[in-house]
Amino acid sequence: MDRVRDLAMKKAAVIFTKSSCYMCHSIKVLFYELGASPAIHELDQEGSGREMEWALQGLGCTPSVPAVFIGGKFVGSAEEVISLHVNGSLKQMLIDAKAIWF
Repeated sequence: MDRVRDLAMKKAAVIFTKSSCYMCHSIKVLFYELGASPAIHELDQEGSGREMEWALQGLGCTPSVPAVFIGGKFVGSAEEVISLHVNGSLKQMLIDAKAIWF
C-alpha cells in the first residue's frame, strides 16, 4: 500500500489502469483533453501490478481500475471522475493540484 501512496504523491495527477480496460482508456483521454499529463501506471504491465491492485482495493477502489488520484488524494474510479467532470469540478481540482494551468 505504501508503494501506491508513494506513486500517487509523485505527480499532480496519477491514474492506475490496465491496458485492456476501456474505461481506463476513456479516463486517460478525458485527462489529456483537459490538458493534464497524468502519471499512468498500467498494473497489467508492472511486475508488482497485482500487489498494487490489492492495495488499491484496500483503499476502497472498487473496481480497482481506473483509480484516480489528484493532488495525492484518491478521487475515485471512472464513475466518480465522470460525475466530477459533468458537474464541472474536475477541471478545478486539476487546476488546484497544478496538473493544468490557466
